Amino acid sequence: MRILLIEDDKEAAAYLLKALKEAGHVPDHALDGEEGASLAGEGGYDVLVVDRMLPKRDGLSIIEELRGRGDDTPALILSALGQVDDRVKGLRAGGDDYLGKPYAFSELLARVEALGRRRKPGEGETVYRVGDLHLDRLGHTVTRGGQPVPLQPREFRLLEFLMKNAGQVVTRTMLLENVWDYHFDPQTNVIDVHISRLRAKVDKGFGEPLLHTIRGAGYMIRDGAR
Repeated sequence: MRILLIEDDKEAAAYLLKALKEAGHVPDHALDGEEGASLAGEGGYDVLVVDRMLPKRDGLSIIEELRGRGDDTPALILSALGQVDDRVKGLRAGGDDYLGKPYAFSELLARVEALGRRRKPGEGETVYRVGDLHLDRLGHTVTRGGQPVPLQPREFRLLEFLMKNAGQVVTRTMLLENVWDYHFDPQTNVIDVHISRLRAKVDKGFGEPLLHTIRGAGYMIRDGAR
């Protein structure tokens, strides 16, 4: 899963990021409320882990703003404030779960993964965003930096699947099954050809590349600015 951790304690954040990666997840990190709100607002995360007391902006206001915009990304609130009234306030602000500090990582991981299962990523979303690349599933349009990116139907499906799994490695087998509906290896270079065409349309002339080849593993689309 793609997880955003908003935590100002550098030592605690470093430990959590390492542990989440070891558990097979793809975490991003923000050190203060303003940066956290900006990253969360870009979307594409499966779960948010938000410290309640942050510099520049508190965690509850971030969640309230997201909910006000219709963003229902599950959010786990972390806080040293663990009284019943504190937990109620956090949940009423739009939090989906509340974990008091100090906590055991095993419990945090179990809660995060439970939240991720509750919301199957991408199924209810109509717009995917990675950096300045936007894909509108309903309108069947793609733009980057506000400029339209014309795609053929198969290219659109390929980009949609990559963006649905933004920040995660997508294997060739996953692409064959989900984009081409093949459940066998056709022994052709069809994926390479389409990836090359897609890269030319999505990345060429736009500075920072978003579509990356992960040697020996597959492909990944991510915001390289992070």
